[in-house]
Amino acid sequence: MVGSIIARLKLESGMNEWEAQTRDAYERKGLGARVGWGEKPGLVVVDFAKGFTDPTTPLGSDVSAELAATASLLDAFRRFDFPVVFMTVAYRPDYADAGTFIQKVPALSILVEGSPMVEIDERIAPLPSEQVVTKKFASAFFGTDVAETLRANDVDTVVLAGCSTSGCVRASAIDAMQNGFRTIVVEQAVADRAEGPHRANLFDMDSKYADVVSLDSALESLTALGAAPAPSAATASR
Repeated sequence: MVGSIIARLKLESGMNEWEAQTRDAYERKGLGARVGWGEKPGLVVVDFAKGFTDPTTPLGSDVSAELAATASLLDAFRRFDFPVVFMTVAYRPDYADAGTFIQKVPALSILVEGSPMVEIDERIAPLPSEQVVTKKFASAFFGTDVAETLRANDVDTVVLAGCSTSGCVRASAIDAMQNGFRTIVVEQAVADRAEGPHRANLFDMDSKYADVVSLDSALESLTALGAAPAPSAATASR
């Protein structure tokens, strides 16, 4: 009876029947608990470079709405002086650094060092003070110093925006969790080429690796954290 009530409520909130039933089953098995926010978030914007945000390219799709949501996140992070890191993918012209990834996804060949395709979309252009990190594979953390950079800035919560939900965002969420960070995925700020993989991977990340939250919820949390007084030296040393 309780399970059927939960499923009905989720259907009324816009969740389809399959998703409501699956989430109910997961919850009964103990999946999908909340991790929540820590004290200091850092935003990692994954691969919103022109090769992915231009719908005319082999890798691209229309992510205008997701870029707008990311711009709202950036405004909040910058207002409260929380760290921001942008990720892009770029390969040498001979692709010797692309491994077998480029064999599996030949369209990655457009992402050549120095090409406009690897530049961050101007709609969310990084500030001069914000780091742009080049990666070769899916995760923002694999083969990069992003985890070390975030820890050096006392970040305990990684907030993710970018694309694709089922690929580089998912890989980054898993690695953020495995690196010990609380991990938040902002639903309206992540994008994929197709709705099926997008929805399925949001569901799976929310069940196992991260808290998937709405943009409004994320902005409320950021405002609360930004308004909180910094811990005193005595408190921080305890």
